[in-house]
Amino acid sequence: MTISTWLRVIRIKFLFASVISVFVGLSVQWWLYHDINVFHAGLTFAGVLALHASVDLLNDYWDFKRGIDSSTKRTKMSGGTGVLPEGLLKPSHVYGAGIIFLVSGSLIGAYFVLTSGITIAVLLGFAILSIYFYSGKIVDSGLGEIFVAIKGAMIVLGTYFIQSNEISLSIVLAGIVIGALSSLVLFITSFPDHDADKSKGRKTLVILLGKKKAVNIFWIFPVVAYTAITLGVFLNFFPMISLISLGTIPIAIKSGISLKENFDKIDELIPAMSKALIFSRVTGALFAVSFFLGLMY
Repeated sequence: MTISTWLRVIRIKFLFASVISVFVGLSVQWWLYHDINVFHAGLTFAGVLALHASVDLLNDYWDFKRGIDSSTKRTKMSGGTGVLPEGLLKPSHVYGAGIIFLVSGSLIGAYFVLTSGITIAVLLGFAILSIYFYSGKIVDSGLGEIFVAIKGAMIVLGTYFIQSNEISLSIVLAGIVIGALSSLVLFITSFPDHDADKSKGRKTLVILLGKKKAVNIFWIFPVVAYTAITLGVFLNFFPMISLISLGTIPIAIKSGISLKENFDKIDELIPAMSKALIFSRVTGALFAVSFFLGLMY
């Protein structure tokens, strides 16, 4: 049992999605009010990362218990972490760690309920219930991609609300951007897991539509993100420089084309998944940074 094994099962590289989500909420706050409560920002990062780690740990546990991880071909982008099938950790330890992270994140959230009120209580309640039931009822109902989109948006909204105690149209649009980017990664990485997921009763957009038809759904995610950014700039909700986020269009196109050509070939699909991850992270990072740049230009 090593630190590297735990970082592997937590899927450390995927935690950056939550880092970017919090960063976007803080950057919009800074752009609008030129002020950030650093203590609350730090607690927000800690709470959100704890809850995200909880999702990944519990998902790995339940996928192992259901035999999904044993039926998939693991790649660096899909098929689970492989930690439990390889016997590197005990299932009870992974489950226990997931609950510890869930409780830790919830306690931090409880603090913000006391300081920020009912809005945070609603967001926290949704987060706790959806995290615990994600790997079962949510995914089995075909709501995984929707959950991830809502989760990303709510992190942005919650971060901003903790700082400003308000919800604005600016932050709602920003949440839509991040939600779409986050959901895209889950969507494309579900292609290689199609057969194993389907055999164990899971439902994803890829399973519901079939691989061939689902390929065309790929374009919806970047279009929603780019449309929200462009609309935000047009309505003066975002600074003009937020349009730098559209610089990732070539990455999105390459990923989409690669997916169309290789949607049924696991090894050949890895570049498409990697490009989708890069597209999501770089677009989100550029979007966040643009609010700080917007004060300079």
